[in-house]
Amino acid sequence: MRADIHPKYMDAEIRCACGNIIKTRSTKPSVIVGICNVCHPFYTGTQKFVDTAGRVDKFQQRMAKTQAAQAANAVKKKKK
Repeated sequence: MRADIHPKYMDAEIRCACGNIIKTRSTKPSVIVGICNVCHPFYTGTQKFVDTAGRVDKFQQRMAKTQAAQAANAVKKKKK
């Protein structure tokens, strides 16, 4: 085996979006996940909507921006 080719294996902390923290060992010092066994619907038995990274909010903002631009274009066309 060659020496010094393997990454360092250190204590790591896994953080979930729900606030749960899991201590383990990994090659990275910290890992951030969107869902874990504490908040996952399969393990909890409850149904809930999981919106990672605010995708729904981002979509609604883009949709509002598009509708505003379309309304502005319609007003410009009516003035001509």
